[in-house]
Amino acid sequence: MTVRRQPTRAGVRDAAAKIAAIVPPTPLFVQRINGVDIGFKAECLQPMGAFKLRGAWHRLTAIDATQRKYGVVAFSSGNHAQGVAWAAKRLGMPAVIVMPADAPAVKRDSTLALGAEVVSYDRRSESREKIAANLAAARGAVLVPSFDDPWIIEGQGSCGVEIGAQAAAAGLGEVRRVVVPCGGGGLAAGIALALPEAAITIVEPQGWDDMRRSLGAGRIEPVAPDAPPTACDALMTPEVSPLTFEVLARRGAEALAVGEAETAAAQRWAASKLRLVVEPGGAVALAALLSGKRAVEPGTVVVLSGGNVDLDAYARALTA
Repeated sequence: MTVRRQPTRAGVRDAAAKIAAIVPPTPLFVQRINGVDIGFKAECLQPMGAFKLRGAWHRLTAIDATQRKYGVVAFSSGNHAQGVAWAAKRLGMPAVIVMPADAPAVKRDSTLALGAEVVSYDRRSESREKIAANLAAARGAVLVPSFDDPWIIEGQGSCGVEIGAQAAAAGLGEVRRVVVPCGGGGLAAGIALALPEAAITIVEPQGWDDMRRSLGAGRIEPVAPDAPPTACDALMTPEVSPLTFEVLARRGAEALAVGEAETAAAQRWAASKLRLVVEPGGAVALAALLSGKRAVEPGTVVVLSGGNVDLDAYARALTA
């Protein structure tokens, strides 16, 4: 029986060193909410607009040189797609991305501009996992999931390594809690490994809060077939993975869900107070604080995980 590799804190440290060698740390800004200084980790300022390049770089650089010519296959609504495409381009590897047909045009166009091939599917009637697995098998490529992979989780955890160093430098002291958006849970699980003394709060869109329900039930619960529409396309994960679920369950992660209006209000706040463009999925952690669903406490850092917005939709959010 093959024992699957597990993500580790040592792997997170290795990933952080890899990331530090190719891109500078994203800024950590400080702003007050209800009289408390809160840190904001601006992953929306990554070169491709989201934290996803972290895991992609750690995963792709772990692929054997003889295998790289066959490339990689990934599935994503856009941010993981761009992260994989960005990493593959730097490494000279072909990349195929399975993307939902209703993915934001800005994310699809950016993925294509990075040199990846895009294969569309219907997220309501087709399985992206099956499509991607078949493509990988046919091409001899490596399948790179968006969160169900130990290298991906470790790579995303490099964000937590940066947070730990930056919070102290910003005068926030020890990081007591990190509030983080959650789709499949790769970013949250990686940060949990990177910062073992910090409490973790994951935040999802209402109706797509399968990690919240899974942690509450003690077992993985998929999203309901009739899940409502959401602007948080980056967080529309049908089912979380055992790898991410187990890390967050062991850490006793708190899990919250926010509504569409609360998310839009967080986008407006980020634009007004931080001068940052944040996509809906990247703003849910901030929405939890602004709505009062997560109490504001000293030593808190909020992750703004992405900024790849559809301009028309963003304009509507700003004027709502």
